[in-house]
Amino acid sequence: MATQFKTKMSVIGAGSVGTALAYAAMLRGSANVVALFDINKTKVDAEVLDLAHGTQFMAGSELIGGSDITVTANSDIVLITAGAKQNPGQTRLELAEKNAHILESLMSDLVPLSPNAIFVLVTNPVDVLTAAAAKFSGLPEGRVFGSGTVLDSSRLRWLVGRKIGVSPRSVHSLIVGEHGDSEFALWSSATIGQVSLRDWRNAKGEKVFTDDVLHELEQEVIHSAYKIIEGKGATNYAIGVAGARIVEAVLNNQRAILPVSSVLQGSFGVEDVALAVPCIVGANGVERPIEFPMDDAERARFDASVQALTAAQKSIGL
Repeated sequence: MATQFKTKMSVIGAGSVGTALAYAAMLRGSANVVALFDINKTKVDAEVLDLAHGTQFMAGSELIGGSDITVTANSDIVLITAGAKQNPGQTRLELAEKNAHILESLMSDLVPLSPNAIFVLVTNPVDVLTAAAAKFSGLPEGRVFGSGTVLDSSRLRWLVGRKIGVSPRSVHSLIVGEHGDSEFALWSSATIGQVSLRDWRNAKGEKVFTDDVLHELEQEVIHSAYKIIEGKGATNYAIGVAGARIVEAVLNNQRAILPVSSVLQGSFGVEDVALAVPCIVGANGVERPIEFPMDDAERARFDASVQALTAAQKSIGL
């Protein structure tokens, strides 16, 4: 989507996720200027050159990059993808301590260079690192948030749409909680078009989404990243597009409702824990979380996700 004024986004980390994010943003015209930074000079210079060669076919973004962090200066939005990657069989939470140390150093350099920027975490475990980045940055509430379950919700909608042969754009359902093993689908409020998902019937009048089917779909979402990592080493294309979507919500002040991860301060009875819930996202970052209805089972799972993330935050001193 074309922007109406000069905007700059910086991507920290020229690995598989960072380069996919820069590529998606350039194709979509998410920002006027895309900056790619990595401490590995040889790698980042090669990635910038490769991306630059295709700019005539893209949406007009100017591309800059390199191994000098000042290339990110005066950004409107900074997306952090740098960090140790998730290995096959490794949970996202197991990455927490190592990546928190990397993040602390990064934030101390990035914030002074772009003091008015919105900072978005796209590094796993994203919820714990969002809480860490908010603490390290000292920025106002909402200026630091994570990609949360934007991708997970897209995965869910694709699976539901494929199941019944409709566009994922017509499926309205969210994954919330941890971006990880304790996340869950909000089936009680999910719809397909105007029809409750649980009431959807096929052409023969048969109910499609039984409890067993819903469980299967949810488990496929939860474990899909592990399957992709096992097969190709990393997830990158879909999170790249999801990240570009978040950029557009911020830079175009769309005030879009997206399930991003932010540090909750009282919403849902939760204090000082970051996890994904629907939030209004615009020029100031997360404007506010949106409280949503949950049935008893969903509330129990929400509380379990909060507990898991509270323990993870405490494990790294947050």
